[in-house]
Amino acid sequence: MRQWALFTGMAAVLLFSSCNPAPKYVKPVAPTPVSYKEAAPEQFKEGAGWKVAQPSDDKIRAKWWEMYNDPQLNALEERASTANQTLAAAEANYRAARALVVSARAALYPTISTAPAYSNSRISGTRGAQVINPGNPGSSGFSKAYNDFSLPIDVSYTVDFWHRIRNTIAANAYSAQASAADVATSLLSIQSTLAQDYFQVRALDMQRSVLEDTLRNYRDTLNLTQTLYRAGIDSEEDVTLAQTQLDTATAQATDLGVARAQYEHAIATLIGEPAADFSLAVAPFVPKPPTVPVALPSVLLERRPDIAAAERQIAALNAEIGVARAAYYPNLTLSASGGLESSSFTQWFTWPSRFWALGPTLSQTIWEGGARRGQNEQAQANYDAGVANYRQTVLSAFQAVEDNLSSLRILAQEIEQDQTAIESSAHYLQLALVRYKSGVDSYLNVITAQNAVLSNRETQVQAQLREMVASVSLVLALGGGWDRSQLPSIEHLTDKQRGWEPGGPKMPPATNEVSAPNPPQVPPAPLQPPAANHTGANR
Repeated sequence: MRQWALFTGMAAVLLFSSCNPAPKYVKPVAPTPVSYKEAAPEQFKEGAGWKVAQPSDDKIRAKWWEMYNDPQLNALEERASTANQTLAAAEANYRAARALVVSARAALYPTISTAPAYSNSRISGTRGAQVINPGNPGSSGFSKAYNDFSLPIDVSYTVDFWHRIRNTIAANAYSAQASAADVATSLLSIQSTLAQDYFQVRALDMQRSVLEDTLRNYRDTLNLTQTLYRAGIDSEEDVTLAQTQLDTATAQATDLGVARAQYEHAIATLIGEPAADFSLAVAPFVPKPPTVPVALPSVLLERRPDIAAAERQIAALNAEIGVARAAYYPNLTLSASGGLESSSFTQWFTWPSRFWALGPTLSQTIWEGGARRGQNEQAQANYDAGVANYRQTVLSAFQAVEDNLSSLRILAQEIEQDQTAIESSAHYLQLALVRYKSGVDSYLNVITAQNAVLSNRETQVQAQLREMVASVSLVLALGGGWDRSQLPSIEHLTDKQRGWEPGGPKMPPATNEVSAPNPPQVPPAPLQPPAANHTGANR
């Protein structure tokens, strides 16, 4: 009979411990096109800055900025990856998220506590009489001081029948994975912003070079008008117009220094240096975007860290539903206490001074006015919001890829057209100068032609800059060199012996793909049979 009762009890424990009220987690379906509209074969043109990648070469390198072949940009990117303070904060947030996993996992084990104490007490005389002779409270009684030496040890353990603890661990582990993806998102954003600011500086250097060439031409033209004026061929009005044009262009060249200084200061902040301690020497602008491999849209879901973070948050919210549902079920707590207690120090550690108490406690909320229902509805609503946010993140990612593909395609055509316009305006300037020198046309035609050349050259520099920025933005939209395999695995997050403790903001390579069950596998706690494998709330 005892064996049958023991068997029945063990079966009940296994049955209860295998029942997980959390819904089975299934990755939400996101609207995913078959192919990119802007990456159709008929849209591709040599030198457009992208290509439809084959499976063998569809991955962007981790140090993607090296595609631009700029040693100074490479050095700046390396510094930003280790010294940027925003990135350091994101990495610290990840460590805090992982610490929550460690804290939640501690609930799988018993809690052992002790509180050694000593006190010296004295009961009042009036109260002592009532205690000693309660039938005659009017008696005088007596009062006596006494010592109390105690050394208690308390042990308590909550049996995780309904996976409240395990689902809490799962939620925290998934949130930690999302936080790790946030580190990657922050890193990629910093790297792309640095590259774009760097190209802004180089484009300003190019624009200043264009203005310096123009200023030389304007000075030559001013000298020509002054010579013709002294010869009585030209008027003082034309000399004044040439001088005004030169002064205006000089002021325009000076004004470029404002934007350049601001971008230089922004780069200093990105690499973790005070703006006063950093300067960037003038260097040529090489507007030659590299060929970025564009894989299928379905691959984007595995390459974008922000998409991975949104999906991991849904998994965490799914586990939170299980935590909320567990509130409907009773809690079983096993507790024991014992120790040594005596009023005499010499007898404190003797066998007769021992005391102990043990027993289980089963607690169940009978009525709470709908609080549990509200918590469950809130958990479900949070999950639904997470799914919507995930799908919106996916849609925004596809939009970013399409935007930058179209920008690269159209800007490549625009730059060619700008070059044609530059050549045409330069030819027009030559004709205008010849006709002006021969006295056929007025100097106004020369000014119009010179302004046209300057405007077309500046327009081309701006188009080339936009092309380089779009190239960097495309790399950002495609997730850079990141993929989901770089997320810390559930095993690393829940196993205190294997947990990753980063020494810097860079994420470590993962040893395996993240494919966590629901809830994640964790070592069984003492005093509790190991949970049977399950996939949902079914028994």
